[in-house]
Amino acid sequence: MQCYYRPTSGTGTCEMRQKGFTLIELMIVVAVVAILAAIAIPSYLEQTRKGRRADSLRSVGDMQLALERWRAENPSYADCGGAGCGSGTYPTVPTSLYYTIAVTNATASTYTITATPAGAQVGDRCGNLSATASSKPDWSGDADCDH
Repeated sequence: MQCYYRPTSGTGTCEMRQKGFTLIELMIVVAVVAILAAIAIPSYLEQTRKGRRADSLRSVGDMQLALERWRAENPSYADCGGAGCGSGTYPTVPTSLYYTIAVTNATASTYTITATPAGAQVGDRCGNLSATASSKPDWSGDADCDH
């Protein structure tokens, strides 16, 4: 008799062999996946926050350049509303899902641009991003955010 299964001892019949994974094997796999997830998920979330911070840094830099172009042709960084203005259109503030960008204290000689975290970025360790006419953009949070 040819047996495709494990032959039973002494009876001459065939017995089906058990297939599959044991509970211990499954628990080991679950533990390995949990350990990998515990390492990978926080790292992924930090990288997405870092990408959003870079996007806000670019937006603030673009706004600085737009205000400098405006000031080159006009007597003030502020929007003079057509009265006494030179040429051009006052720069529009960029929009973002993750940062609220605002231009404040715009005068003849200075301005302040602030990017405040919004949406999924609220509570970010780097805090607010601010820049003035005489300074580069700077984060208000952790010191390693300015690199």
